[in-house]
Amino acid sequence: MQEQKVICIGWHKTGTTTLGDALLILGYRVLGARLDMAEYLLREDTQTPIALAGNFDALQDVPWNALYQELDQTYPGSKFILTVRDENKWLESAQKHFKETYTPMREWLYGEGVLLGNEALYLERFRQHYQEVTSYFAGREDDLLVLDLTAGDKWEKLCTFLGQPIPERAFPHSNKGKHQYNRIEKLVDQLKSLIPMPLRLLRMRLLRLLGQPDPRNRFSNRQAHDQMRERRK
Repeated sequence: MQEQKVICIGWHKTGTTTLGDALLILGYRVLGARLDMAEYLLREDTQTPIALAGNFDALQDVPWNALYQELDQTYPGSKFILTVRDENKWLESAQKHFKETYTPMREWLYGEGVLLGNEALYLERFRQHYQEVTSYFAGREDDLLVLDLTAGDKWEKLCTFLGQPIPERAFPHSNKGKHQYNRIEKLVDQLKSLIPMPLRLLRMRLLRLLGQPDPRNRFSNRQAHDQMRERRK
């Protein structure tokens, strides 16, 4: 485990998955979104998620982005990365991703668990987060990196900040919208759509039998989310 924690505190839908994959490539053990932590946070229990964070080298997505002050106090010396994005494009992406669904985590983050009808509230929370982060880290340039993946910030800026060598491989681009696919990616997506769901599930069973990790669990959160969904049925 890395001695120095790296904490992505960019708001969700700002390239946090891409950053998480980049940190995996750099050798960090990354904990991603943990939606199940909302049950503690809605009871004003921040200690449970903060303690969980201690088991990992790096954090990305929710609720870690909104707990940056508690994480900074609990794990001094950590490096913080703020991913940024145009607010209108962020809202458009959030509308496509969140749609009309309710989640306890969004209730904790925004005060309202559904985006539809609360667009102005969500956008204001998005703006508030960036204002508060930049104010909190004012004068601490060595602790905070502002990363704009949409502007082309990649390995050089990230690795310089972390003191890591630049990997000899392309910088990842995760959760890419289909409108951004190149020809090969479009072809792969079309081929995947032809694979029946039973065969996809069989592949996952074979991976488990062979002792291979579930690629969907690369951020150590798949099992927790599956268990949460079962409890909510």
